[in-house]
Amino acid sequence: MAENVSTHPYLPQGLKLPCRYVENDKSIQELLGVFFGLTALVMVSTWIYSGSSAKVKLSTGQRLTVCWFVLCGCIHLILEGWFSVFHNSIAGDQSFLSQLWKEYSKADSRYVSADNFTVVMESITAFLEGPGSFLAAWAILENKPSRYLLQLLVSTGQLYGDILYYTIEYKDGFIHGPMWHPLYFWFYFMFLNSFWIVIPFCLLVQSCGKVSQAQSALDKTGAGKKRK
Repeated sequence: MAENVSTHPYLPQGLKLPCRYVENDKSIQELLGVFFGLTALVMVSTWIYSGSSAKVKLSTGQRLTVCWFVLCGCIHLILEGWFSVFHNSIAGDQSFLSQLWKEYSKADSRYVSADNFTVVMESITAFLEGPGSFLAAWAILENKPSRYLLQLLVSTGQLYGDILYYTIEYKDGFIHGPMWHPLYFWFYFMFLNSFWIVIPFCLLVQSCGKVSQAQSALDKTGAGKKRK
């Protein structure tokens, strides 16, 4: 049964939740500390692994790209996958991941209210881009010919999804969180999500350049021309 706005901290006023809201029992310091600690652990572990277990010696940029895709795979599948599956019960659940989502929802209440667009977008991100991110990382480590194609596909999906995420909230008038708030608006909503604009855009440009170079080289050899 939907819950009235008076019993939860989310905007806009009058927002209905899909279940009864239960306040977090973990502090913001604990939630963010564990999240960023695990993020650092994934990045450092992947960096070490990419330097010792890759099929060929990778450049610094390639190793950072592997770290990015592994981190994305973890976030997409675990965190966003949790939201995709349990979006209707997050507001009243006290598991760690649900509490993390309830904290983030103070910046964007579309998550705690199980907004239709957000559920669909995050489900696609979790179950397509999540495995795709791991596949792209593996392709780079193994020096597979498909590595730039996979990088292009995953980065396009991430960039497109994040642009929709921002622009739909802009069209709604930023009503789902406290606009200009230093933590909720600038850090949670703007800064953290901006990584999925800047990095995918850079990787998309790189991928397009590599694909174009490969096609140009193929054309020069005559292998890409039709036989007369």
